[in-house]
Amino acid sequence: MPHVPLSRSANLELALYAAGDAVAQVRAGRSLTDALAGLEPAAGLRAAVQDLAYGTLRNLGLLDALLAELLRKPVKPALHALLVCALYQLRARPRTAHTTVDQTVRAVSRLEPAAKGLANAVLRNYLREADALLARCNSDAAHYSYQQWWIDRLRDAWPQRWESVLNAGNLHPPMSLRVNRRRLTAAQYLARLGELGIAGESIGTQAVLLERPLPIESVPGFGAGEVSVQDAGAQLAAPFLDIRPGMRVLDACAAPGGKAGHILELADCALTALDSDPVRIARIRDNLTRLGFDARVVCGDCLSPAAWSDGGQFERILLDAPCTASGVVKRHPDIKWLRRESDIARLASTQGRMLDALWQQLAPGGKLLYATCSVFPQENAQTIASFLARNRTARQLPLAGLDAGQLLPDARHDGFFYALLEKQ
Repeated sequence: MPHVPLSRSANLELALYAAGDAVAQVRAGRSLTDALAGLEPAAGLRAAVQDLAYGTLRNLGLLDALLAELLRKPVKPALHALLVCALYQLRARPRTAHTTVDQTVRAVSRLEPAAKGLANAVLRNYLREADALLARCNSDAAHYSYQQWWIDRLRDAWPQRWESVLNAGNLHPPMSLRVNRRRLTAAQYLARLGELGIAGESIGTQAVLLERPLPIESVPGFGAGEVSVQDAGAQLAAPFLDIRPGMRVLDACAAPGGKAGHILELADCALTALDSDPVRIARIRDNLTRLGFDARVVCGDCLSPAAWSDGGQFERILLDAPCTASGVVKRHPDIKWLRRESDIARLASTQGRMLDALWQQLAPGGKLLYATCSVFPQENAQTIASFLARNRTARQLPLAGLDAGQLLPDARHDGFFYALLEKQ
């Protein structure tokens, strides 16, 4: 998310207060999306709060370490969250330090009036001793701003690339579009962007990377179904399925419908889009309607096919499995702090059961694409190896351009894993 400066009508005091509340909710186990959902859309305030909350969570390991150096004893969680937001603001916009200190003290007075003096002292001490404080914050968790177990697992899994993966997760996410090939080519769309003074480049068959992110309502052709917002790495899924016209295709765990729309852009097929979340089902329908497509959209659990199956088998299945989402933390920095190491084994178990259930729905000679947005091998290569060991009818097919199925995140795309399985 790019830096959005506060406008005159927006108040830094209120933005810090609201961002601190959002960060405190994340520390208590709530997603950042949910924490920000009720934010009042006051002029300039929503963007400023999001900027503070996202930036704080991207850098939370370092900010926590700095605050630990500055406090003599722990403070209440809400105050702690507000203070780390203030430290982020001081580090991100040092030229406005005086205003930040003043407005933070005002925000603290709303939350815990007796702590105004403490907040003032903490921030002024940081400004005086910043270099020395930073030198003392030299742990891996502070340097990379991830939980230590996360760092350790990545170092073990990717000994040559673990640092680049961690650093990529702390970048601002790029904005990639998928051009609907039924309407126009990527080259034609880029030409239109050029005429409008919008810079972008082609990074795949139908993928366009914008130089600067745009509000969704400002993306040319979005409302008309000419383009969709989808990460370039996620755009690999539908082509890997090798779908042909007339095939019966299942998109399991389909919400919000990005991959389902891509499947229908590639071929006229009989698509069933399945998801267990009734709220997110509506988003699938909205996305397909915007693109001008029809599909069978079903609310159901892929672990219980009898409840939603029409009795026929599918020639292609996409299983975009629930996972740690460790490959998309640049878009969702709260994930770095919400995940627990035990989640990996729990999710891997669920992924294995989903594969077993959906394999029974795949026709002989059909193909199933297993996908996650994770960078942890236990959810990816190890899950597939376990599945292959217990299913003699399955064989794994090669995927062009991927090293053992893993796409690690970088500045241009998120992290994904793909495995294409054929039923013999």
